[in-house]
Amino acid sequence: MISTALISVSDKTGLIPFATELRKRGITIISTGGTARHLQEHGVDTIPVSEVTGFPEILDGRVKSLHPAIHAGLLAKRTKQDHMSTLAEHHIEPIDLIVVNLYPFEETAAKENIEPEEVIEQIDIGGPSMLRSAAKNHDSVTVVIDPADYERVLSQIIEAGDTTPELRRELAFKVFQRTATYDSTIAQYLEKIALEGSEKKAALPSRLFLSLPLSRTLRYGENPHQEAALYGEFLNHVEVLHGKELSFNNIVDINAALSLIREFDDRPAAAIIKHTNPCGCAVASEAKEAYLSALSTDRVSAFGGIIAVNRLVDEELAELFNEMFSEVIIAPRFSEAAMPVLRKKKNRRLVRYDAEDSAKIDLDVKIVPGGALVQTPDSLKENPSAWKVVTRRPPTDKEWSALTFAWTVAKHVKSNAIVYANDRQTLGIGAGQMSRVDASSLAVLKAREAGLSLEGCVLASDAFFPFADGLLAGVKAGATAVIQPGGSVRDEEVIAAADNNDVAMVFTGVRHFKH
Repeated sequence: MISTALISVSDKTGLIPFATELRKRGITIISTGGTARHLQEHGVDTIPVSEVTGFPEILDGRVKSLHPAIHAGLLAKRTKQDHMSTLAEHHIEPIDLIVVNLYPFEETAAKENIEPEEVIEQIDIGGPSMLRSAAKNHDSVTVVIDPADYERVLSQIIEAGDTTPELRRELAFKVFQRTATYDSTIAQYLEKIALEGSEKKAALPSRLFLSLPLSRTLRYGENPHQEAALYGEFLNHVEVLHGKELSFNNIVDINAALSLIREFDDRPAAAIIKHTNPCGCAVASEAKEAYLSALSTDRVSAFGGIIAVNRLVDEELAELFNEMFSEVIIAPRFSEAAMPVLRKKKNRRLVRYDAEDSAKIDLDVKIVPGGALVQTPDSLKENPSAWKVVTRRPPTDKEWSALTFAWTVAKHVKSNAIVYANDRQTLGIGAGQMSRVDASSLAVLKAREAGLSLEGCVLASDAFFPFADGLLAGVKAGATAVIQPGGSVRDEEVIAAADNNDVAMVFTGVRHFKH
């Protein structure tokens, strides 16, 4: 039976109703510092922790619960007579329930322009110590770290005067999950500030910590026989306005679509994604025109894909969207008139993203047997002024514009990647081929199937041409300018082939493999 509770919380959400009900059940409440004052101000009787320990809170509250009278009361096994005799000998009362949450370290560390001393002061010591003691002894002690659990705990206390072993075990593992996350966040922060300005400073951590809460389970993974779930705060960055629940593949494709469409925040743009690859992308003076141009690149592949635009979806654009089956439509805004039109497709997901959201991916992680591959994301800010014209003929102004556009799209195409484009839209895309020549051939085939002329277009390759054949295939198709990283041992051969065909070529010095 629960007769004594200790409460010490930073987050006081729902605390007063919970503590009031505990007192109504005759449960004694021990409390600390600000929590004790908060409870007393709301008429909840408490015993200061200093009365239990016989020692005052000292060092500005840094030391208050770190005392044998607290930890013995939490750790004593009720089924062991010698434990209970030791408590009696030292006049220590068992503590049956603790309600503790931690100093807001993560929130403090996330603030802009905050001094390390202020962040470090939010490292909780007594809280995790009490939580771990109680969670270790969960056979006898109920430990609550999350205000969301107040109702379940209180319901069982009202019904039986105690909690069930099953609930205590569940609450205990939640404690260790929380303290593990808390400690890993502190470790990462301290590593960061310790290495600031140091030659040892690195973009990658010395130890990888991943601790993400379960957001939701998904119907299945890439295939129906695979179980899947979404972890973390992805759904804080997008809002599903209509349609079926997002699937595993939807989320992967939405991420790919947002990565590409955000490249063009300065002008209306549209992209259509299929299996994480763009099958069409365009920029224009308005979203409608951009969408129609993106769609014209590859209408066949666009069927069942994901459409993303970076401007308002109005009623006219909504009607155009409804002419083709798509899984998801992504936009920063949908007009009131557009929504009834789009809702005619009951299952299609409508997803709003925040154009002002500055959230970024810090690390790209791929799990491998026995560990993980980790890299910084491919978020390099391109610097066209650093690009080098390597041919006799430089690109014209129009070719420069087209090369910049094609290079931006190629970054988001699976390697080997070839993109044919003009200065407004993609004309043919070859993705994920084992040979760069095959990628070029596929892109040309796609353009021909779509009825798009490649005469006077440009070509972008995500990595260098190892031989001149890939470039010559592009020239044969109609390309007059090429952009590629350069760096092949046969660069001179490739440059000569470009010069012999009066093709302008630019080396970026940067490649964009995407596996």
